[in-house]
Amino acid sequence: MTHKVWFRSAVAIIFLLLIIRLFIDVQEIFSPIVVIAQTIFLPLLIGGVLFYLTRPVLYFLERKGFPKWTAILLIFVMLGAIIWLAYILIAPIVSSQINSLVNNAPQIIRNAEEYGRSLLSQREHLPNSIQQQANNLAGQFSDRASSVGSWIATFLSGLFSGILTLILVPFFLVYILIDHHKFAPFVTHFFTGERRTWLRKTLHDVDETLKSYIVGQLFVSLCVGIMLLIGYLIIGLDYAILLALVGVATNVIPFLGPYLAVVPAIIVALVQDPVMALYVALIMLIAQQIEGNLITPNIMGNALNVHPLTVITIILAAGNIAGIWGIILAVPFYAVLKTIVTNIYSKRKEITQRAREDLY
Repeated sequence: MTHKVWFRSAVAIIFLLLIIRLFIDVQEIFSPIVVIAQTIFLPLLIGGVLFYLTRPVLYFLERKGFPKWTAILLIFVMLGAIIWLAYILIAPIVSSQINSLVNNAPQIIRNAEEYGRSLLSQREHLPNSIQQQANNLAGQFSDRASSVGSWIATFLSGLFSGILTLILVPFFLVYILIDHHKFAPFVTHFFTGERRTWLRKTLHDVDETLKSYIVGQLFVSLCVGIMLLIGYLIIGLDYAILLALVGVATNVIPFLGPYLAVVPAIIVALVQDPVMALYVALIMLIAQQIEGNLITPNIMGNALNVHPLTVITIILAAGNIAGIWGIILAVPFYAVLKTIVTNIYSKRKEITQRAREDLY
């Protein structure tokens, strides 16, 4: 019985649960490690994303005969030029729209409350259970609206500290670009024969999955943001650039991102002109259809190949467990895990097939 796959899997799960339980019981011992990990998490994450975006440029420059350090220096010059152009061309407009939005926030909140009261006034036509929920929401709305100012202040404070943290990003990016080719040999040198070959293939597949997801998702998000910007400018929506940037940011969340992006745009449209909210919804629908049926299949292909229901389940579960970072990282983590499990299954299938052939 000890040789059965199910028995070994059960023992492995039990040991994993015991390790997790022991870690929870003695987590105070690891608190310094947790603090260090939290400190470097964001810079390392952004550095990793920039690595996948700039690695093709590094390889291109090296093929053209540039030394590695020269190629890395040119990459940083290119990144600096892109940031400078964005700052010159976009930052003043975005800053102006943010200031205008902050100044108009009380009026927007009042108008939103009026729309909310208008909708709630029709609640007697709804079932009793929905009426009760509507009453609860009506009681909570004013409290939530009154805390918008403090939320904005907290957000700006967090943004400032985040900018200070991003100073570490260039250092992580430099060392990742220099030493990324050493990671696979370092991991695989502990193994020999077929295990080394399988591990090298698995690491390569994981790398390809992350590359396809990161580069593809960012490109798709940029395309969606451009489509939203064009649509918002056509209908004359206030804060068009700012809302389009919100669309770019939320679209990094697969499947649900476009629907999250439309919420602030519809609120602004309702305040500006109720009819414009229909135009905003139509623009988002068109952008979502183009993204889902044309851009994503051609850019990302089958990099994820995950059913939308699975994506929603993963995002909701990860959001409850780890908050916003769980929502952002859940799908790529699942894609990597799926790649590893697929390689394990393929290897076991190969071993089983070989054993059957040896019997005959």
